[in-house]
Amino acid sequence: MNQTSLFDPPQTDPPPPKKHKGFPPDWDMMIGQEFEKPYFKELKSFLKQELEAGHKIYPPPKEIFRAFELCPPKKTKVVILGQDPYHGSKQAHGLCFSVNKNVAIPPSLQNIYKEIHNELGLPIPSHGNLEHWAQQGVLLLNATLTVRERTPTSHSGKGWEYFTDAVIRTLSEEKKGLVFLLWGNFAKSKKTLIDTQKHHILTAPHPSPFSANAGFFGCGHFTKTNKILQSEGKEPIDWSV
Repeated sequence: MNQTSLFDPPQTDPPPPKKHKGFPPDWDMMIGQEFEKPYFKELKSFLKQELEAGHKIYPPPKEIFRAFELCPPKKTKVVILGQDPYHGSKQAHGLCFSVNKNVAIPPSLQNIYKEIHNELGLPIPSHGNLEHWAQQGVLLLNATLTVRERTPTSHSGKGWEYFTDAVIRTLSEEKKGLVFLLWGNFAKSKKTLIDTQKHHILTAPHPSPFSANAGFFGCGHFTKTNKILQSEGKEPIDWSV
């Protein structure tokens, strides 16, 4: 029978993980510790200063973590990585490449739709809201999660990249058989965060009009992704919108 000595350290349970308001609990369990790090506290201070200076920030605060709300880690099968949210009014809503309904479809997303149409024969959608993909397990992750109105990349280098790198790294460590779609040089630079022995990486030029003809068109990523998912025993993605 074990007995505790007066000289033994007290046996205490570890404190429960801190919950972070506005962030989905299942993701919070995985990466919530990032919110307590110095870089994130500096990022929060920067965002507060932006708002106090009268700048509009996109997406709206309640939608910054929308990609995580729609695609819990347990369901995540595919990761598409973008760089920066759209910076026009009513465009960004927390999912990379996606825009709210009743907003003009941006050129890069138009090219994504063209590639899906050419690969799978699906009709070109009339709107740019990709929530249907997210709900099936496609994490539509921008590297930077906010931007100042009409000022692209204005929130780059402020701390978001540390956070989203942690997301990618943690998914790589804790999941198996994910498909990462890395389009363009910026997205390809994230390959070092991913364990290629456990996961699948598909790369192509960015779907922007400046580079789509250099290899995004014809990349076959949507067909290839579904073949990989099926080989992993997972349901394929319905790429219609």
